[in-house]
Amino acid sequence: MKSPTALLRSPAAPPPTDGSAPGVPFGPSGDRPVRPRKVTLQYVVELVGSALSALAIAWLGFTIAGVSGPLGLVIVWLILFFPIYAVVSWRAHGVLLTKDRVATVAVWLGGIIAMVPLVAVIGYVILKGAAVALGDFPHFFTSDMTNLTATAPSSAVGAGAAIVGTVEQVGIAAVLAIPLGILTATYLADSRSLFSRTVSYVVDAMTGAPAIIAGLFIYLFWVVPRGISGKSGFAAGMALAVMMLPVVTRAAQEVVMIVPGSLREAALALGAPQWRVMLRIVLPTARVGLITAMILGIARIAGETAPVLFNAGGNSSYNWNPFSGQQDNLPFRIYQLIFQPGVNVIKDAWGVSFVLVLLVLILFVFARLIGSSKPGQRRIPRLRRAPSPITD
Repeated sequence: MKSPTALLRSPAAPPPTDGSAPGVPFGPSGDRPVRPRKVTLQYVVELVGSALSALAIAWLGFTIAGVSGPLGLVIVWLILFFPIYAVVSWRAHGVLLTKDRVATVAVWLGGIIAMVPLVAVIGYVILKGAAVALGDFPHFFTSDMTNLTATAPSSAVGAGAAIVGTVEQVGIAAVLAIPLGILTATYLADSRSLFSRTVSYVVDAMTGAPAIIAGLFIYLFWVVPRGISGKSGFAAGMALAVMMLPVVTRAAQEVVMIVPGSLREAALALGAPQWRVMLRIVLPTARVGLITAMILGIARIAGETAPVLFNAGGNSSYNWNPFSGQQDNLPFRIYQLIFQPGVNVIKDAWGVSFVLVLLVLILFVFARLIGSSKPGQRRIPRLRRAPSPITD
């Protein structure tokens, strides 16, 4: 008995008209090639061979022309790679699989290129600051900057006060901006009125506003009327909330809008009020996306210096009360350290930078853990009531 592939290849079935090679497996319909689910050795050989061929041609051209430059060589290499790989794939697999493979390689290459600056920045900060922060662990994470001098070693200072200030200020900004941003996003997703369009324009304008504008706004609104006592962690948190609000609103709006309308219609048809539909159906369904919106908002404000510079004031020692007195902050502390003389002070700045990157990564992981469960799944199980006895 013939195999299904053989039957599809039988004369009774129409021949392929898409330019595919004879050895490519076909799908159930017999008219389109099947995309391989695993990376085969042939795929790797074709990809690596095309890359090496393009690199050899680019290097030969640069050598003959007497041109030098790593960046130019890489650009020419990529320009030559795609047509070479397309020709090799077309001769081996046909037109359709060639389009698919070239597009796949382009997407992966774009992702890798986008990751290179991020990995380079984080890697350089870790390289320069990890030795300072972890050299006398956990001293650098618990001490403050009261003993800071031009010649003071890194073992005499620490980023503890700045860590406390950053966590409290970002927490205040999150408490203020996240609920308001999600409420605004649900309103913009469900309303098409003139007022909602006006709010949407304002949100777009706030998204592109410079950080110093938010800092000056809170400084004039909160700090100036109170004088020197107006500078506090709470004032810095409000300035960060102004920056965080449009980011959370726009990201949450896009997530809420893609929730299927059939879920809302089914809940409304069962008699649920609009607020309960939004609270129990829409928001839990979009929870993962909302967590992503919160992460984007935190990433937007975690490294800002200008709002903190105007409103927190900075403090070399610990200040656990964000509502009274000036408070330190990690980006603000880095800004102050890089303008002070001394080699040890610059090392301290790299150590504080490492602590900032580590703190942001911890916040991201924590937020992902909160939003990793599926809609309807609870991290803390609900207490079950005992069943009531059945009476006759």
